[in-house]
Amino acid sequence: MIKDLLRKNIRELTPYSCARDEFSGVAEVFLDANENFKTYSSYDFNRYPDPHCTLLRKQLDNKLGLPFNNTVIGNGSDELIDNLIRSFCEPKQDKIIIMNPTYGAYKVFADINDVETVFVNYKKNFEIDFPLLEQTIENENNLKLLFICSPNNPTGRAEEIETIEKIIKMFKGIVIVDEAYAEFSDKESCVKLVEKYENLVVLKTLSKCFAAAGIRAGIMISNPEIVSVINNMKAPYNVSSSTQIEALKILDQTSKIYQQRDEVIERRKRYFEKFKSLNYVKKIYDSDANFLLMEVEDSTYLCKKLQDKKIIIRNRTKDLYLKNCVRITIGSEEECLAVFDAIKGVENERK
Repeated sequence: MIKDLLRKNIRELTPYSCARDEFSGVAEVFLDANENFKTYSSYDFNRYPDPHCTLLRKQLDNKLGLPFNNTVIGNGSDELIDNLIRSFCEPKQDKIIIMNPTYGAYKVFADINDVETVFVNYKKNFEIDFPLLEQTIENENNLKLLFICSPNNPTGRAEEIETIEKIIKMFKGIVIVDEAYAEFSDKESCVKLVEKYENLVVLKTLSKCFAAAGIRAGIMISNPEIVSVINNMKAPYNVSSSTQIEALKILDQTSKIYQQRDEVIERRKRYFEKFKSLNYVKKIYDSDANFLLMEVEDSTYLCKKLQDKKIIIRNRTKDLYLKNCVRITIGSEEECLAVFDAIKGVENERK
């Protein structure tokens, strides 16, 4: 099935191969890649990085239970999203499904690859519109990929695993579940479904819960066939040595990271109630992520007033259903209090 969904040029691609792809074991002399024998760094940065991120993937298996043979590491999840679209979607012919409002990069990468986006928008309460989704799948031709962000950005809503499994069963293309914020939710991860469904891809990242947005480390989990496809078509050395080194150090601190994660969740709950107490806040949405989405009196005015205080939040007023909504990340206690006081100040000013 997977081969039938792939673009012909990707299916027939002869991947780039280096000498280290053909070698297993520990080498002592490296004279295969025209590297400089001398390093001027505290680490061997004169050598190309491991193209397969072997140690990192082993650690992801050991620490997070992400099966070694089912993972690919990307230069952020964005690279993986782009690679999936490029692998399965023929430009000017194939289509992807996204449900708005959601993460904007899905459409951006589809546009870059000249792939049409079909919108199956959420209901106004942010639930999936299953009758519309079924109708779209039945009536549209050349649908290859379907993206689900869960927990969703910017709404903060996470889907039950049974809901996503229902979509996987009804869609004949590849279902991509983006779990960038999953560590902040008590909903079950879809990683457990990877071995059950060949058309499922799960994306994770070290950017959010693991506080490593700057190193650019995204993780794709899927069946070995799709893993092989992405490995064959990705850039040969797409994840730098420094990223792999830092990621390994971060994964050694999982207990500390999960403790900090729990603190963020507790703070999210407290500030949900604090923001809710403000008259300037008209509505605040439940969140399974590390942010809160809220409707305010005037989101553009509020963002400008906060910028004047050197506080940056995200104005989502142009998104579907989100007129006058802002998205506020749950930062430190001091940062959250500063935002709360600033919004309260705007409220008092408007009385």
